[in-house]
Amino acid sequence: MRESASSGSEGTAPSEPLDLSLPDPLRPAAEALFGDRLALASEFATLLGTDGVVRGLIGPREAPRIWERHLLNCAAVAQLIPSGASVVDVGSGAGLPGIVLAVARPDLTIALVEPLARRTAFLAEAVTALGLDDTTTVIRGRAEEVVGDPLSPADVVTARAVAPLDRLAGWCLPLTALGGRLLALKGSSAADEIAEHRDAVGRLGGSTPVVRRCGEELLAAPTTVVEIVRERVVPARSGKGSRPERRGAASRTGGGFGGGRKRRG
Repeated sequence: MRESASSGSEGTAPSEPLDLSLPDPLRPAAEALFGDRLALASEFATLLGTDGVVRGLIGPREAPRIWERHLLNCAAVAQLIPSGASVVDVGSGAGLPGIVLAVARPDLTIALVEPLARRTAFLAEAVTALGLDDTTTVIRGRAEEVVGDPLSPADVVTARAVAPLDRLAGWCLPLTALGGRLLALKGSSAADEIAEHRDAVGRLGGSTPVVRRCGEELLAAPTTVVEIVRERVVPARSGKGSRPERRGAASRTGGGFGGGRKRRG
């Protein structure tokens, strides 16, 4: 479901070591968005820029822009999420925005939903390496297969670069609690997508989509989010295929980071 963030071939390692540290001009925004968990955000930046690139989750050209284009862009969405909310991140991919939100907001309970095995392996390993096991669960499956899972419906469903708004609403609104919200991270096409798909979203039980700009006071390029409230329940088709596979964060596969700490409840 997710449009790949990778612009290079899978398994391509950086030709030389990259500087993945937080650029000084971005530090005030990062401190405001991550607070005392900024060091943990730096750990995730390193995982994305090294293992994430090698395993094809993001392209090598994205690595130098990890902070501005990915971490801060995703963390800004936290301002739309109420305290203590349950969140399902659909098509989580490299953990954007799901893991970023888990780092920035330890009060949230987050499920990362992703159908591809190599991505769920990375997500599970990252959750353990960052010590997020207590609040974050990785589920291998498509959104339509997760409807009815104990972790849904959620207060908030997030999705980044997944699909056009009509299809996205069809996948995500059934995972959203009545009165809850779908937060779709979009780009400059947000207003056009709303104009094109407003009626379809309504037929799926969603409110009129609204564009929100997150991080305007902090970011040179604020995050564009389309917000849709689930106003009514519309019967959804059952997903086909096997039931989704829940990946415990401690479940490890080859090619992992090694040394990731674990928390036990």
